[in-house]
Amino acid sequence: MPVIKTIKKTSPVNYAVALFIILTINFIIPRLMPGDPLQAIYGNEALLVLTPELQEELCRRFSLDRPLGEQYAAYLFSLCRGDLGYSYFYNAPVLKVISGFLPWTLLLTGLASFLSTLSGFFLGVESGSRRGRALDQCLLGGIMFFSGFPDFFVGIILLLFFGVFLSLAPLSGALTPYAGHSGLMLVIDILHHLALPLTALVMVRLTATYLMTRSAMITTLGEAFILTARAKGCPERTVRYRHAGRNTLLPVVTAAGLQFAHLVTGTLFIEIVFSYPGLGSLLYNSLLTRDYPLMAGILLIITIVVLTINLLLDILYSKIDPRVAQCM
Repeated sequence: MPVIKTIKKTSPVNYAVALFIILTINFIIPRLMPGDPLQAIYGNEALLVLTPELQEELCRRFSLDRPLGEQYAAYLFSLCRGDLGYSYFYNAPVLKVISGFLPWTLLLTGLASFLSTLSGFFLGVESGSRRGRALDQCLLGGIMFFSGFPDFFVGIILLLFFGVFLSLAPLSGALTPYAGHSGLMLVIDILHHLALPLTALVMVRLTATYLMTRSAMITTLGEAFILTARAKGCPERTVRYRHAGRNTLLPVVTAAGLQFAHLVTGTLFIEIVFSYPGLGSLLYNSLLTRDYPLMAGILLIITIVVLTINLLLDILYSKIDPRVAQCM
């Protein structure tokens, strides 16, 4: 029998349209502000620092002395070349500044996404297969309790307890300054600094995956094929993971996709709390210094990363469940 297409997958064209709209908004907003476009893009403080020669160069680079259509074409062409503007505070191109901070954010976000999804899946399977028992009630109550707190609040509590009172974890940074570690010691040092911010993100962000997995497990365990597997004498662990658990993977991927955008914003706040050298700290500094091109570049990079991850997860749907339809 042909596969029934009950679930429609988002077309990659939709992501391209979303990116195009975001790029257009990012272009239009500074130019809709009153006054000189260069002043709107960089602010009064920056123009006091920039030399007249550099102001003239920026006007030429952004084509601010040309019609709006030519400015937009030059803007898109600059993005294709990796030119996101110039940061007057760091006195360097925006893309070069971001490239020094982005790997740390990707490391923290990637590990938090992986661990929260994995732990939420296993806890959801165990909880759903023991519905109403003591383990299920403890897990459900505890996870729902922690999910009610913001990431940064949990991070502050962990920082005060483990960093200040117990002195078991560093208070800031991603590396020990002037330690000169290499090889395995460098990896251990990085993980030591990652422990608290990563724990804060995982504790709060595993809730969606856990609840979806638990709900799917409760429904799946009542299906006929589960009763058949148990009647054949399959071990309970095999029934739980190989038969029932595999049918919960699609909700798990869905939860991961829905949570990723929230995880990125949560990571930005966590980085500020722990003074972690990622895009969150960089965005905070750009706000303090009113470095508008740097702010716009950070938000644009975050948008592209979120859209790319969601597109990859969308493609993964069809690999997990063949009923997912391809939108033409």
